Amino acid sequence: MSRFWNSLVSKLEPYVPGEQPRVQNLIKLNTNEHPYGPSPKVLAAIAGQTNDNLRLYPDPTAQELREVIARRFGLTAAHVFVGNGSDEVLGHAFHALLKHEAPILFPDITYSFYPVYCGLYEIAYKAIALDEEFKIRVQDYLPDGQAKAGGIIFPNPNAPTGIAQPLTQIERVIAGNPDIVVVVDEAYVDFGAQTAAGLIARYPNLLVVHTMSKAYSLAGLRVGFALGHPDLIQGLDRVKNSFNSYPLDRLALAGAQAAVEDQIYFEQARDAVVRSREALTRDLQSLGFVVLPSAANFIFVRHPAHTGESLASALRARHILVRHFKLPRISNHLRITIGTDEQCNQLVAACREILK
Repeated sequence: MSRFWNSLVSKLEPYVPGEQPRVQNLIKLNTNEHPYGPSPKVLAAIAGQTNDNLRLYPDPTAQELREVIARRFGLTAAHVFVGNGSDEVLGHAFHALLKHEAPILFPDITYSFYPVYCGLYEIAYKAIALDEEFKIRVQDYLPDGQAKAGGIIFPNPNAPTGIAQPLTQIERVIAGNPDIVVVVDEAYVDFGAQTAAGLIARYPNLLVVHTMSKAYSLAGLRVGFALGHPDLIQGLDRVKNSFNSYPLDRLALAGAQAAVEDQIYFEQARDAVVRSREALTRDLQSLGFVVLPSAANFIFVRHPAHTGESLASALRARHILVRHFKLPRISNHLRITIGTDEQCNQLVAACREILK
């Protein structure tokens, strides 16, 4: 701690990302990266931007990328906001749309960046407990008499559980809170859940946030976007342009646009991950693991005879990284990213060896 820090910095508890190891020959199943690289068209588009134009600023409005994303969801560019990864998009949403006098609501087991944003922007919040099956109870997010929340945010599918909420239930939350913004964080939606983007035309209080790090294989490029009523998008733009007018460089803009346009590659790579997820689920269940139903590119598991910490340690000793959270209710669980079939088979073999 430095005497030059202000009081806010001294109180912050920063987000801790998954380990990015420098050790070679590890099977890395701890940060939910896509096991397959991006579309060849993405690489070609990025290469096409490595020229003298790098001396020029990129388009601060990201107009072409916003138009491509808008067409993908049947919206207009005015309904789309883009940023430097969905974490930045979410950060702007907390700052622009969720900071009010009343506390915001989100699940007690969820993306651990949410309370970090609340600390950074000094937003009061209330963590709502998931039920015994780690599912969201819709009634917990509906107004209770005169008490209203300042906003609501939750992922769908949830992280780190991977459990998806039916679209009908999500709509109940949105419709039941017409006077506050409801943010649905859809980082993993493409792997098996229903997007809420189709509800935007009916609900001006809905903001849907996506990342291109997961299903589009672009974690290293840092592109995220939000979909919502133009009034919400203008709020995000006001914060963005008061912070950084150029969040996406020329390479990111070109690569992201090419990724969205190549839906054939996107679907093939996504479907391969889903097939591997189902096979890995069956294999781990055969070894006695309890696996939560997942609609994401990861699974959330526990073994009745072993602690999460001991399993994570034993896997690491065998050069396999998974994510373990030392948090109440889930300390005996592991979040395992879906890798290639070969990587998943090596994980299963290692688990079989550990259990013996």
